[in-house]
Amino acid sequence: MGLFSKLKAGLLKTKNAMISRIERLVNKFTKIDEDFFEELEETLIMSDVGVQTSCEICEQLRKKIKETGATDPKEIVALIKEIIAEMLGDDTDLSLNTTPSVILVIGVNGAGKTTTIGKLSAQFKQQGKNVLVAAADTFRAAAIDQLEVWTQRAGVDIVKHSEGSDPASVVFDALCAAKARGCDVVICDTAGRLHNKKNLMDELAKINRIIQKQAEGCDIETLLVLDATTGQNAVNQARLFSETADINGIVLTKLDGTAKGGIVITIRNELNIPVKLIGVGEKIEDLQKFNAKDFVDALFD
Repeated sequence: MGLFSKLKAGLLKTKNAMISRIERLVNKFTKIDEDFFEELEETLIMSDVGVQTSCEICEQLRKKIKETGATDPKEIVALIKEIIAEMLGDDTDLSLNTTPSVILVIGVNGAGKTTTIGKLSAQFKQQGKNVLVAAADTFRAAAIDQLEVWTQRAGVDIVKHSEGSDPASVVFDALCAAKARGCDVVICDTAGRLHNKKNLMDELAKINRIIQKQAEGCDIETLLVLDATTGQNAVNQARLFSETADINGIVLTKLDGTAKGGIVITIRNELNIPVKLIGVGEKIEDLQKFNAKDFVDALFD
């Protein structure tokens, strides 16, 4: 199965929940009036697009209908597709052009951080890159053990300390080791606690200071991993984490297991953070680079 086919299959639940509803709605109305727009807005909100973004889509659709004079239901659906594509904007790749480049992975426990790091490590290894993983989630012994299993599977090295160690010291040691070994990419895991935002902020700030000092001049990606199945809660997590970290990309996991893929649109439109990677299955290759055109085509095809 090709990448687009995997994406299409992975987005089937979202397509059935969101696009099929829109198509039924458009076909139900004989004229495009206020009742239509009210139901469309409600449909989008129920599809986890979010209130603000749903309102904006409807507002943009009003303008496009006025400009084009569209009345045919198929034209209306095509206009909605066009609006969503415009909201998603241009794709943003991972910036990994220096040796080493650093990826800081953040997110709540259970979002899929460990799996994402494992899959990324394996993909980079397959590309011939020398990868080093820093096990800086030192607050859960299981986190270190799980990460070690993934690194062994991927065939990459890991830097780890004992449970309860200072996470920043793990990152420091990993960066020193990476420079000594000529590693291409250092991927840093972090703890996923949100119950005490101040502790989280202080810890991330300390890790960031270490990275900025030890990897000065290097490309640094801070990726927030979000579980798509949590819907609007994932959007709220993104808001909270963006207050404590300079996030430049989202990894959206478990898209294949949810009907809430509409949050991709909300994240991009309301938070202005690009979705860079998406998970549409269990296999290593199922962690894909996000392509906005393919995403929209897969939804509306």
